[in-house]
Amino acid sequence: MTATDEPRSESVTPEPEEPTAVAAAQAERALAAELVADSLGQYMRAAFNRVRAGDSGVLPVVAGMLLISALFQSLNSHFLTAGNLVNLLIQGAVYMLLAMGEVFPLLLGEIDLSIGFVSGIGGIVTAELIKQSWGWPWWAAILVALLICAAIGALQGTIITRIGLPSFVVTLAGLLGWQGVMLLILGNGGTLAINDKVVNDLASGNLTPVASWIVMLAIVGVFGLRTWFRDARRRSSGLVAPPVNVTLLKVTAAGIAGIAVVLICNANRGRIVPIKGLPWVVLIVLGVLTMWTLLLMRTKFGRYMYAIGGNPEAARRAGVNLALIRTVAFTLASFTAGIAGIIYASRLRSVSTALDGGTLVLYAVAAAVIGGTSLFGGRGKALHAVLGGLVIAAIDNGMGLQGYSGAAQHVVTALVLLAAVTIDALAQRGRAAR
Repeated sequence: MTATDEPRSESVTPEPEEPTAVAAAQAERALAAELVADSLGQYMRAAFNRVRAGDSGVLPVVAGMLLISALFQSLNSHFLTAGNLVNLLIQGAVYMLLAMGEVFPLLLGEIDLSIGFVSGIGGIVTAELIKQSWGWPWWAAILVALLICAAIGALQGTIITRIGLPSFVVTLAGLLGWQGVMLLILGNGGTLAINDKVVNDLASGNLTPVASWIVMLAIVGVFGLRTWFRDARRRSSGLVAPPVNVTLLKVTAAGIAGIAVVLICNANRGRIVPIKGLPWVVLIVLGVLTMWTLLLMRTKFGRYMYAIGGNPEAARRAGVNLALIRTVAFTLASFTAGIAGIIYASRLRSVSTALDGGTLVLYAVAAAVIGGTSLFGGRGKALHAVLGGLVIAAIDNGMGLQGYSGAAQHVVTALVLLAAVTIDALAQRGRAAR
């Protein structure tokens, strides 16, 4: 038999190994199966098993918030008064909004260090356009400011994705560059006042007490109906859904929380002139929270975000356009930063070079991580940013009431952040081991 007659073995292409993301998805489905329960007790036991597996959810930040509140109330009886609690919500709005913007890069395992000064650009553009010399209506000025901020994010995202530069470097350059733009527009030590009543009322204005009740009932009603019909539809389809008792508990808890917030906000907070009602800024934060929650949890874009954060290579092989999704994520981060900047300017009724964008971005990252967003990518929600922003605001507010210096506030915030990152790292290790 000649060499040409030798039998040739057919080449078999080895099947690619199962991506890590698929394995993670299987583990999540296994955990989800545990949540198929017929009673509240079974549901709670299944939820406890998830916590043991490393998925602690918002429990750490909620427990931390309760601990911080109890501590500061014991040190100063004014901490839990209606006036201070409403002031805390207004103070924390900027942190919450910036943190919600930072969630988008963090979900991808990236970071945006520029959003602090990008928010300043949003405030400057709004203040500049509504000046008497320009005479723009407030809504047009805000729209243009937000579009400019979104364009900044798109530019930075394009550089990161198309050229392949690290997000840390690009957004650090943005931090320095947009601070320089602010100095060019305002001048060293410059201040730009805001005289438009509508813009100023975004952070300082309030609904009437009656309107506050109406808005609260509408929000809780929509949430309750949506939650009830969603869970009922999933149960009828044989999908994973909590039992009826848990659904009722969620709706009841939302109603109690809404009533408590309105009762606190409708209490008189003024010393000379009565001040009552739900602040407009609370509705703005709730609106952004709802918008980004639906985007991340109910759209294809949101699913792609989590897929890229979990395993970029697996997402790419599945046909996901990584460059586009990443660019949109940085665009949304800067867009949300623009909203935060307008609220910040509204609260101060001006924009100045005193804006500390470096500290703001550090607080934004800290708030997102403290709330439960993972630094490793693939895990986080807009709600985490809101809860983390509340913790940051509570620390600032409580220590301010005690008269502690800014240095002490930074140290305490750093310790809380370190604790949150430690919990995140241990939780990820537990999930990997499982």
